[in-house]
Amino acid sequence: MSNQNEKVLKEIVKQKYDEIARQEKEDCGCACGCGPVASYTIFSEDYSGLEGYNPGADLNLGCGMPTELADIKKGDTVVDLGSGAGNDVFVARTIVGEEGRVIGIDMTELMIEKARNNARKLGFGNVEFRLGDIDEMPLEDDIIDVAVSNCVLNLLPCKRQGFSEMYRVLKPGGHFCVSDIVTKGSLPENIREAAEMYAGCVSGAIEQDKYVNLLSEVGFSDVKIAKSRVIELPDELLKEYLADDEIESYRASGSALLSVTVTGNKPVE
Repeated sequence: MSNQNEKVLKEIVKQKYDEIARQEKEDCGCACGCGPVASYTIFSEDYSGLEGYNPGADLNLGCGMPTELADIKKGDTVVDLGSGAGNDVFVARTIVGEEGRVIGIDMTELMIEKARNNARKLGFGNVEFRLGDIDEMPLEDDIIDVAVSNCVLNLLPCKRQGFSEMYRVLKPGGHFCVSDIVTKGSLPENIREAAEMYAGCVSGAIEQDKYVNLLSEVGFSDVKIAKSRVIELPDELLKEYLADDEIESYRASGSALLSVTVTGNKPVE
């Protein structure tokens, strides 16, 4: 993929999530899931039972609960890649306590604004949110104990670059736990080509084995799938991109979208 195409895709993603943040800020008040948010919440899991959960920070845009399996400890420095309104950051903050530190990175200014407002309301002094791209992180080398991410790395046009950045900022001996969307088999071409679906974490998905192999290739060890579930795309969503016979063919093909939570370590040098 050319640099120009990568820039175009990143701008599409940024615009869509800016639109989602703007809708949340304005709040239609109907609690109906209408507007641009609706297509992006079909993968989300229920965070409400986790300690530190803050409803105002949960936009239901994830596809897993990486903090649940991230082995975060008190005093750790944690980074959340693509932190949105701060949901995983605030859950992680509860675990690291006053002795630790949690940094959220997001490319969308309105998401950063919303997250910082949430942090101020909660009175956390050891939580911060930085505006930036996760494939070019505004972080120093070797400063992070644990990296988490929830349905965001998948959006990167060049996933290898994002994985390499995650490796760079982790301390030797640090580790990651990320939830993401991957594929089993081939998705219909119409879905892959739809920019709307790209921003919704679907058409940017790559094969599960390729995802795992890329993480290993940039240097991570012990990369494994800690959790996996099949994602069923509803017919009403598929009908926006596929004819009825194409949907039937897709259902019969054995291809699938999977939500996976992947873990791995940065070796001690």
